[in-house]
Formats: sequence, C-alpha cells, structure tokens
Amino acid sequence: MTSIAVPEHPWLLPGELAVPVDRARTHPRRTTRDWLVDTIAFLVSLLWVLFATADALSPDPSMATALPHGWMTGADALLGLVCCGLLWLRRRWPLGLLVATTPLSLFSMASAIPLLIFYFTVVVHRRTAVAIAVTGVGLVTNMVFSWLRPDPAMSYWATASWGVVLSFAVLAWGMFVRARRQLIVSLRERAERAEAEQQLRVTQARHLERTRIAREMHDVLAHRISLLSLHAGALEFRPDAPADEVARAAGVIRGSAHAALQDLREVIGVLRAEDDGAGDAPEPPQPTLADLPALIAESRSAGVRVNVSDSVASPGEVPAALGRAAYRIVQEGLTNARKHAAGAAVTVDVAGGPGAGLTVAIGNRWPVGAPAGGTLPGAGTGLVGISERVTLAGGRLAYGRDDSGDFRLAAWLPWPA
Repeated sequence: MTSIAVPEHPWLLPGELAVPVDRARTHPRRTTRDWLVDTIAFLVSLLWVLFATADALSPDPSMATALPHGWMTGADALLGLVCCGLLWLRRRWPLGLLVATTPLSLFSMASAIPLLIFYFTVVVHRRTAVAIAVTGVGLVTNMVFSWLRPDPAMSYWATASWGVVLSFAVLAWGMFVRARRQLIVSLRERAERAEAEQQLRVTQARHLERTRIAREMHDVLAHRISLLSLHAGALEFRPDAPADEVARAAGVIRGSAHAALQDLREVIGVLRAEDDGAGDAPEPPQPTLADLPALIAESRSAGVRVNVSDSVASPGEVPAALGRAAYRIVQEGLTNARKHAAGAAVTVDVAGGPGAGLTVAIGNRWPVGAPAGGTLPGAGTGLVGISERVTLAGGRLAYGRDDSGDFRLAAWLPWPA
C-alpha cells in the first residue's frame, strides 16, 4: 500500500488530499505567514550570496576562498542569485528543485544557503526515507566540496566535519518541524472527529427521545380515541336513550376529546421546542401505578366491565419507572379490549412485591363474529411498543389466546428487593 506523504503546504490537512488528481496538483495559495517566511529566506540567501562573493574577491589570502579563475567567482555569484530566485518555487516542487540544484553543492559557495533551504523543505514535506536519501547524497557532495574549495584556515577533515554537522543539524530540525506539524494535524482531526461524534450523539439522543414521545402518544391517544368511539357508538345505536344518559355520554366524549387535544398539544410543544434548540422544557408528570384506579374508573365510565385484582405488596414502594410501565401495559390492554372485543368483560390482575417482581395480566373473552359498527382501525404497533417497553425494563411479555380460548396479555417486570 502506498503511504501518504506529508502535505506540501504546512497547514493542509491530510483529508484534503482525497480529491481528484487535477485539484491535488493545484498549489494552495500562500498565506501571510508563508509570504513572511519566504521573504526572510530570500533576503538571507541574497545576503549570503553577497558575502560569499565578497569573500572570494578578498585580497587577503588567509580569508579568501577564491576560485582558480576570476570568471568562476562571477559564475558562482550568478548561480547563487538563480537559486535565490528558485526559493519562491520551493513549496511547489521541493524535491525536484533539490535534485536539480544538488550538483551545484559540489563547488558553489554562493548557493550554499539556498541549497540548505531546499534540503530543509524536502525534510519537512517528504517522508523519512526520502529525507535520509537526500542526506546521504549531500554528505557525498560535502566531501567533494571540501576538496574543491578548501578553507585556508582549516584542514580538509575539519571542513568536511563541519559540513556533516550542519547537514545533520538541518535534518534534525526539519524532522522536528515535520513531526510537530503532523501532531497538530492529528490533534485537529481528533478534535473535529470528537465534535462530529458529539453531534451524532446529540442527534441520536434526540431521535430516541422523539421515538419515546411517539410511543407515549400512541398509548395515550389510542386510549382516548377508543373511549370516544365507544361512547359515539352507543349514541349511534341508542338514539332513544334517556336524555340524562345522552348528556352523560356527550360529557364523556367532550372530556375525552379535550384530554386528547391537550395531550397532542403537549407533545407538539415538546417537538417544536426540540426543533428550536430549547429541549429543556419540563415534561408533564408521567403516570405511575398509583394512577391505575383512575384509568380503571375512566374505562368503567365508558361502559366497560372491568374486574380488578390488586395484590401488590408495598404499593407505595413501587419504583416510578416500574409503575409507569405497568400503567402503560394495562392501558394498552384496555384499549385493545375496547377495539377488538367491545362489550366483553375485562379482567385486570396486578400482583407482586420487592424481589419477586411485578406481574400484570389483562384478559377478555375472545370476540365472536364481527362487532356492530366494525372494529376501530389500528396500526398494530401498540403491542410492539409494549413489548419494547417490557424488554427495556428487563421483563417478559406474552400475549395471545390461552387454553380457554380467551385473549390474555401478561407481563412480568423485575422489582429489585
């Protein structure tokens, strides 16, 4: 597998390399920092060319490193100026410029600083194997340069040693800068990844909350609407009912409709608050096991015969989450009975205690024939939602026809001691 080289631009992220070839070859625009660094490098190199040329033309033999022929000094200065101009292209073709100008390091003194800057750029922006390779070539050319341009004040080996020390110093500096930039890029990517993961967690939490609200509203609205349908059906098939019964049924219909609209308004308000980024609004109180008698009374007022058996030990100690799950199970059982077995008696059994768990069972006679007026429409997701609720609580759920042919919905929920 081909390894990805360090981006040529010092602040180009690795993720930006995954682009088509024609875009990858486009050199990024220089920043203010790039212009400042390039200008300083150019001026330092230009001053070095002037100093090296003046040193070569010096009349003092102990200070001069003159070339055998006078015209060579001018040529060396010209090559140094050319290398100074090439510094402006080093960000685009660092390795190509170094390879093209490496032969000058055999004899040119004026090109020394520009060549070192080319070498430093390659070490920073190319992988370690390339940096070591160009360093080896540079050590060889350093030996040749020390022989062709001897220093009058030092021996050959001393001059060569200083060249080796300088090469390794530039190599170490360049690798340090390269490692630091890679670390900065890695930390930046890690921060961006952490931010993206945080946003994903927020989105997932919002989605789960919306799903929970939808499940709650299914349980609540199905219960309310089934009551509405039951009373409306009674008025439809008994138009000659006494006025007080009609008024009482109309009052129940009005109350159930008002409660359903209130519940719907609350859930829509919560969803809108989440869209506006203000999801911290307090939720309405959730039902618990203590609200079960009110639920039974509501069904009885609608004409449903409900027989209740409550043998819960320490009902005041029932955890809120456990009581809410039991309430929703009973609510779903009563709603299904009104939908699919209108007129049938319903039995509700709630039993259990700390350590033994809480058992909730709802049963009704299996309907025979089609009910008058047809059955209420349903999405079939009520039992699915109850099954999910019980599973999340760590309990068990079973529903269907029992041995006697009746429909039975039974759940066991853990109740820690």
